[in-house]
Amino acid sequence: MTLTNEQLERYSRNILLKEVGTKGQLKLLEAKVLVIGTGGLGSPVALYLAAVGVGTIGLVDPDVVELSNLQRQIIHTNKDVGRLKVRSGKETINNLNPDVEVVTYEDGVSSANITDIINDRDYDFVIEATDSFPTKFLINDACVLLQKPFSHGGISKLYGQTMTYVPSKGPCYRCAFINPPSTKASPDIEGKGVLGVLPGIIGSIQATEAIKYLLGIGELLTGKLLVFDALDMEFRKVKIAARINCSVCGLKPILENLIDYEPYVSEK
Repeated sequence: MTLTNEQLERYSRNILLKEVGTKGQLKLLEAKVLVIGTGGLGSPVALYLAAVGVGTIGLVDPDVVELSNLQRQIIHTNKDVGRLKVRSGKETINNLNPDVEVVTYEDGVSSANITDIINDRDYDFVIEATDSFPTKFLINDACVLLQKPFSHGGISKLYGQTMTYVPSKGPCYRCAFINPPSTKASPDIEGKGVLGVLPGIIGSIQATEAIKYLLGIGELLTGKLLVFDALDMEFRKVKIAARINCSVCGLKPILENLIDYEPYVSEK
């Protein structure tokens, strides 16, 4: 595979970086990333991955666009209200970069289909961009069992967090949070609100982690939870240790089958 003249111009600012170059750009064009959730977090992730030239992007989300989403879900516009988010997202990405193949999954993820979805295109990296704790744990468990790297992202009000899991190189999401909290503890975007720019900040970091992993450059957020406070404009890293008794990635894992804790909920 070689870059066309149009691609050399489109990705010229990437190629000028010694960490990327032509070889790195080709890697990106051949890469496949699955984005689970096409809402606040998934919007900037998908847009930046498409702009940088990731060749295949999978979008998973069963929800439709609502007017209240537009305050932060920048991949959608007024004309998309009422449309499935994955269809709206695909159209936006296709308009942004025709190099990108967008694969859509309209049913969301469950224990019955998440393995098939991840294996559908043998995705190289998974982005967890949901606001349902049970879904976050399901994605973590599936990625650990399938040995797939992924980025976790979470937002609430004026705060956000993200961490990266790489097989055999650091703790998983369960090492940090062990088990899902009660459903009452799940983030309530509608009831508690969220600053519109917050998912853009966390989502951009998640996209950066995916790109760094695909290129094999830099230091990833493995073993670290990056926490962001928008009020104080402060980032801090919290070290996360791998737990030897983790039920999914520990020395003697006991989780053999994926579990549905509750129906899929995307970031609304």
